[in-house]
Amino acid sequence: MDTKFKIEGYWNEWGSKLLPWLLTHGLRILLIIGAAYVLYYIARRVIEKIVKVSVTADYHQSEIAERKREETLIQIFTWSLRVMLLLIVIMAILNEMGLSVGPLLAGAGILGLAVGFGGQYLIRDFFTGFFMIIENQYRIGDAVSLDQTSGVVENISLRMTTLRDLDGTVHFVPHGDIKRVANLSMDFARINLNVRVAYQTHLEKAIEVINTTGMELAEDPLWKAFIIKPPQFLRVEDFLDSGVVMKILGETVALKQWEVTGELRKRIKVSFEREGIEMPTLQRFMNPVKDMDV
Repeated sequence: MDTKFKIEGYWNEWGSKLLPWLLTHGLRILLIIGAAYVLYYIARRVIEKIVKVSVTADYHQSEIAERKREETLIQIFTWSLRVMLLLIVIMAILNEMGLSVGPLLAGAGILGLAVGFGGQYLIRDFFTGFFMIIENQYRIGDAVSLDQTSGVVENISLRMTTLRDLDGTVHFVPHGDIKRVANLSMDFARINLNVRVAYQTHLEKAIEVINTTGMELAEDPLWKAFIIKPPQFLRVEDFLDSGVVMKILGETVALKQWEVTGELRKRIKVSFEREGIEMPTLQRFMNPVKDMDV
């Protein structure tokens, strides 16, 4: 019986303390979380409208490039807003729970000094990322090469860029480590194809076939939306042991250069076979070595 009374006494004591706390501080915590959520929702909509008004298309920027730019800036600003609101909410909740925020901030300052050497790399990542975004070096959805790491940009934060390559491997590249950026899909892309023909080929005929094939590809309903300038013969690029190298150039919309080039290769091969134009291959001859008994 004494144990029962003790348990009931504990429950009554905790209930008498917990219920008022829930009705005051607990309710305030819920209000803080709710207010932060509403503020984030409203601020996100405001950020989206401001970015869409601020990012205006110019004469050399396509609609797709403009949309990529908008999505990248919106994601960066909303991510920063989310981090700031989360820190404010955590401090407000700690204050409601009776923990003094001042000493915690002081302790964080001391800890920050202790890890200052490592923190300089974090600051470098943030500053480098900030200028990359402002200068519009690349956007979400672009195909890029960052210091020999290539892939499609899946995410950009102030600290790092996330790439996914053709194998599906995800690469996390800190901005401070990036020395050179190569954007493979900025505004437009090029078809840059070398084709070899045999030395006995009539070059004028080969040029005519190449140009006709390029025009047919550009006028094809399945491909015309991807091609800005039809692929055409540019020049004789080189003389090799295996044949004459002919360079073909054209322009496509961003990220479509590989598909269009692959289709062009196929059509040139078919056209050359139809017109009797030889595409030579380098042949190697090896003499078999027979085992000899000694």
